[in-house]
Amino acid sequence: MKPKSEFSRNVLTLMTGTTIAQAIPIAASPILTRIYTPEDFGLLAIFVSITAILASIINGRYELAIGLPKSDDDAINIAALGMIIAIIVSFLSLVVVYIFNREITALLQKPELSIWLYWVPLSIFFVGLFNVLTYLNNRAKRFKDIAKANIYKTTAQAFFQILLGLIFTGSLGLITGQITSQVVASSRLYKNIFGAKNLRQTLSLNQMLFLAKRYISFPKYSMWAGLFNSISNNIANLVVSILFSASTLGLYYLVHKVLGAPIALISSAIGQVFLQEATIERREKDHAKHTFNKTVKKLFVIGLPLFFALFLSTEYLFEFFFGEQWKEAGKYAAILTPLFFIRFIVSPVSMMNVIFEKNHVGFYWQMGLMGLSLGILFFSYLMGLSFTQYLYIYSALISLHYLLLLAIISTYNKPTEENA
Repeated sequence: MKPKSEFSRNVLTLMTGTTIAQAIPIAASPILTRIYTPEDFGLLAIFVSITAILASIINGRYELAIGLPKSDDDAINIAALGMIIAIIVSFLSLVVVYIFNREITALLQKPELSIWLYWVPLSIFFVGLFNVLTYLNNRAKRFKDIAKANIYKTTAQAFFQILLGLIFTGSLGLITGQITSQVVASSRLYKNIFGAKNLRQTLSLNQMLFLAKRYISFPKYSMWAGLFNSISNNIANLVVSILFSASTLGLYYLVHKVLGAPIALISSAIGQVFLQEATIERREKDHAKHTFNKTVKKLFVIGLPLFFALFLSTEYLFEFFFGEQWKEAGKYAAILTPLFFIRFIVSPVSMMNVIFEKNHVGFYWQMGLMGLSLGILFFSYLMGLSFTQYLYIYSALISLHYLLLLAIISTYNKPTEENA
């Protein structure tokens, strides 16, 4: 990808920052896997999964609408609306944790998780703040600052996880580092927005209510789609330790930490630029054909050799870098590599649903993804399949489901082409 166009330069800016950001925890992983046990990573996986599921609804998905209005003042009011929702959701989650703490830990069969549940509301609040600040900076084309924020986030996470892991036993350092990193990332983006505008003159309750109604499809469809997606991606982390073991969950989580999460963040970086560029193209031409086709082609060219190399080498690499006890995680990674490749291509351009306000399509697709994920887990449990057998079925069927989404969103440009 040569930086000849603004699109390519912006993608490269975010991808460079994201690559550096993800190189830090990957580089730290060989140290972490020798400080912490697979069981410690298993507890972190449960905490992260609970946080991710709740964080998927933290802003009512109004953060996705920040780039759509022509007026910057309207964008600020949408952001404020998203933060009000974040405060409400965080408070309600604290109430639920306080009342049902014992029941939740009993259901997950993890009594040691009890104290960490009280940190979930704070964690999801900072996720909501980071979401809003990211899309505000995206609107302003501050892609360098977004990239820097991701670097600060993973640096803080790795530093505190290693430092606290050397001092304390158990998963305390892993979870504390996770929470601290969210605070650091948000602080980097905060001053760009709140230092540049007189918010008292910009914010208006009446305008927030108007915009809440104008973009009601986001909480009505996109929020639930995001929730279903998060459940689909995280339900295994909540169930694997119950059906199999905490150690198996720790191995599975490491795969997503060193492969799945970096790939998702790189896709997200491309998706942020795609959202901005495709939105402009649709405003001007009533379609996003050029940006869509260009992005899919570039993702395929970048991803094919990368993921093929990973498929051939993950088992050896995991044992070499992380130690003998993590060898099995390399087998899991090889099985999931085709799915990671397809997600890498489809996830960024799935923002077409936002750009064309087809949030109901994303809603139904995500609902299908959640049902399929739960169905695979249930089927594997009933059939007494091993965890490896479960992964083969999961990787194949979820890959097909993502290809279905790509086929659907590729049709959004066809009516305009015919009219032209």
